[in-house]
Amino acid sequence: MILAVDIGGTKIAAALLDEDGELRAEQRTPTPVDSAETTFTAVGEVIDAVLAGTRPDAVGVACAGPVDHLTDTVSPINIPHWRGFPLRKRLRDRLGCEVTVAGDGVCMALGEHWAGAGRGAWFMTGLVVSTGVGGGLVLDGKPYLGRTGNAGHLGHVVVEEDGWPCTCGGRGCVETVAAGPHLVRWARQQGWQAPESADAATLAADAHNGNKIALAAFRRSGWAVGLAIAATAVVCDLDLAVVGGGVAQAGDLLFDPIRESVAEHAKLSYAADLKVVPAELGGRAGLYGAAALAAQARGTRPIK
Repeated sequence: MILAVDIGGTKIAAALLDEDGELRAEQRTPTPVDSAETTFTAVGEVIDAVLAGTRPDAVGVACAGPVDHLTDTVSPINIPHWRGFPLRKRLRDRLGCEVTVAGDGVCMALGEHWAGAGRGAWFMTGLVVSTGVGGGLVLDGKPYLGRTGNAGHLGHVVVEEDGWPCTCGGRGCVETVAAGPHLVRWARQQGWQAPESADAATLAADAHNGNKIALAAFRRSGWAVGLAIAATAVVCDLDLAVVGGGVAQAGDLLFDPIRESVAEHAKLSYAADLKVVPAELGGRAGLYGAAALAAQARGTRPIK
């Protein structure tokens, strides 16, 4: 049995999977971010609810980044009290077994590669466009983590030199253009009228109804994501990009400009066949990827 955990800025999820990759139990809860220990306590409670006394054979964790495999810590941008937090050690001590931790972007990509829209692709990127923008790489059929574990973090490719400041400390990153809250912020600045509670889903509904500002916001978002995909494709020689996350639920509103942007900017012959497709696993992609990483670290076959 494999315990998979997915920790993000808005939710914590855990699942128990058998050797065939079948979900046996699943649990999730909102992420409390008022203190480091409160967040870790919530992680523990979700894990306990899923295990219900079962002892896992392997544990894999997808965590919002950055992660740092050099120091064995995590510092998720959207969990402000986790800076240099020793997540792997804390979970290993709590569970009494080995734990594999990787960024949620690479786990999403790996999950889609093994069980979703990326099946059969050898060189791909997976992106999550949601409250933030994350990404990961699968190269030659294997997850590529890079030197510190953060390779493929497409959300922080710069697409606007003089763009908005980003939570990462930079400026003009894809995340500042394409992430849900920034989509809404930009639309409001252009005169979009909506209640204070309005989010990217509200904006998408208005776009589907023909609102010009909403349509422009999604076009701007998709174009930025396409720029990042094109840049990554020519560097890493990719054949597929899988895009998921809450904002991607807008469908063609986002995917049409992504594909147009990729076609416009990835002109080299080896990038001509690059495909951009929607993710298939939804919010479970990170869990499947974490489980696959755990199985790989244990030396067993990957999940189906």
